[in-house]
Amino acid sequence: MTQGRPLLNRSLAEFGTTIFAEMSALAARTGAINLGQGFPDTDGPEEIREVAARAVLSGLGNQYPPGPGIPELRSAVAAHQARFYGLEYDPDAEVLVTTGATEAVAATLLALLEPGDEVVALEPYYDSYAACIAMAGGVRVPVTLRPQEGAYRLDLDELRAAVTPRTRLILLNTPHNPTGTVLTREELSAIAELACERDLLVVTDEVYEHLVFEGEHIPIASFPGMREHTVTISSAGKTFSLTGWKIGWITASPDLVTAVRSAKQFLTYVSGGPLQYAVAEALRLPDGYFAGLREDLRAKRDLLSAGLTEAGFEVYGPAGTYFVTTDIRPLGEGGDGFAFCRSLPERCGVVAVPNAVFYDHREQGAPFVRFAFCKRQEVLEEAVSRLKQLAA
Repeated sequence: MTQGRPLLNRSLAEFGTTIFAEMSALAARTGAINLGQGFPDTDGPEEIREVAARAVLSGLGNQYPPGPGIPELRSAVAAHQARFYGLEYDPDAEVLVTTGATEAVAATLLALLEPGDEVVALEPYYDSYAACIAMAGGVRVPVTLRPQEGAYRLDLDELRAAVTPRTRLILLNTPHNPTGTVLTREELSAIAELACERDLLVVTDEVYEHLVFEGEHIPIASFPGMREHTVTISSAGKTFSLTGWKIGWITASPDLVTAVRSAKQFLTYVSGGPLQYAVAEALRLPDGYFAGLREDLRAKRDLLSAGLTEAGFEVYGPAGTYFVTTDIRPLGEGGDGFAFCRSLPERCGVVAVPNAVFYDHREQGAPFVRFAFCKRQEVLEEAVSRLKQLAA
């Protein structure tokens, strides 16, 4: 306290230590298998890591790279969008490299929101969204995805009702963390029509774009009228198992990129110069790489989902991402996901994350718990073996 005032800005007062830090510390203290935080336990492709090493040793990118990102990476991002989605972007005017997707979200919201602007976001949501909206002075308006027939679904009527004259933008995440939902063509079309009708911006976090097991990933920027309304965000971390590199990007119209760059330049300015050269190479990997990653994770999803079902959880099958959401109530645990996750390491040596932290309406997420399956097969097999103690 200083002069009777709290030290932390009041817009951030509700945000303390993240649940990921708490659960990872619990895993370290107990020796439990950490299926809480979504990071792989293997490194990305060796040939891509070698590109980064050569860049460092040869002096490429060891000093400040260009503010928008190195030209090679911006060109690779543009080529990626054209290759996979038929979206054409000018690498000089419509691509911006960021320090991961989290900074991209922060810079975008800081750039585009005025204090009091409302942001409609799909709940549960990745925890940084709430903090970024708060830092930008925005007002978050959650629209809740609810479990239905073994998966989570969006109520489009509820989404439409959430939009008011104060709404500035819709914040999407598809494939969706933590539920694993992949928004369908019909859902995205309806959101696009709403955005165009109400002249709303759409900010879409697509970091799990290559991790879709059922359905397909369709960028909302590809829908009629959405090219000028959309900021698309992605990163190298999930697609290439290089989460520590923190190389992300946005693609958008020149006016939107200029706005976001105006905020981003006063956050990190630039970062990861040598790594940008490597990510440029990674984005050009053959189709077999992306298909192989997807199939590897599909098998791991199925392994963990089957084990969780056998242990007594109700499992909501993810169509994408790294994560499986479960309901603990069939275990006879009541509905307190926090208490369950804090006791689980001592009980059977596994760490998970309570989904309630991803909700404004905490009661909506209280009985749900998320497990990550982006781990080696033998680690998942051991975790499943330990979790079966709950059914004993």
